Amino acid sequence: LSVASVEDPVVMSKIRQNLREKHARHIADLRAYYDSEIQSLKQQLESSHRTAAAEDLRKINQSLADRDCCNLYVLNRCDQLDADLNEASARIKALENKNNLLEKQVADWRERFYTISDNSKVLQERLEEMRTTHKEKDNTISRLKSRLRELEEAFEKAYKLSDNKNTRLQEENRMFQNLLGEYESLGKEHERVKDTLNTTENKLLDANTEISDLKRTILKLEAQLKQVEHENALKLRH
Repeated sequence: LSVASVEDPVVMSKIRQNLREKHARHIADLRAYYDSEIQSLKQQLESSHRTAAAEDLRKINQSLADRDCCNLYVLNRCDQLDADLNEASARIKALENKNNLLEKQVADWRERFYTISDNSKVLQERLEEMRTTHKEKDNTISRLKSRLRELEEAFEKAYKLSDNKNTRLQEENRMFQNLLGEYESLGKEHERVKDTLNTTENKLLDANTEISDLKRTILKLEAQLKQVEHENALKLRH
């Protein structure tokens, strides 16, 4: 049998069943054989009872006694082998249960690891999206600052050119105030995005730390599982 076949619970169950059946057939054959021998000797004793001498009868009785002792020894040995087989089967069953428990723990930890990995990927994607949005808003703020400087320059030029352009100056001032309000609003939004980005980075760091812990736990459980499988294989070969 290969190591993979020995580690299969179905194969192990069939092996134990075959051993029990062979053991039962072996005991039945031994009992039938010795019963047949005893019956044959009894028949010989009965047929030679009238003609056999006392010495022959004694020898026959001794032979019967020897055969009975041998039969008793064989039966005791069979009972001992049966007890050893039951003990080995119980030990194999315990190892199988421990093996199944470790496999279940490894599967649970692996599933949890995959879940946290998926969450980490989602957080990473959101972080990248927020960085992209943050960069776009930074570019917008830069453009607004440039536009604000242009408006300030235009306002100064218009103020120097003529005092009669009050209407135009008021309009530009209103545009300037609107642009300034939009700039302040974008600045606040920019601060909120920065705070959210920092929070997301902290969550991502925590997720990566937990992933590392889970990897170490999975490696430890897999090592224990391999040790139990090795011990199971040694017990089976024994």
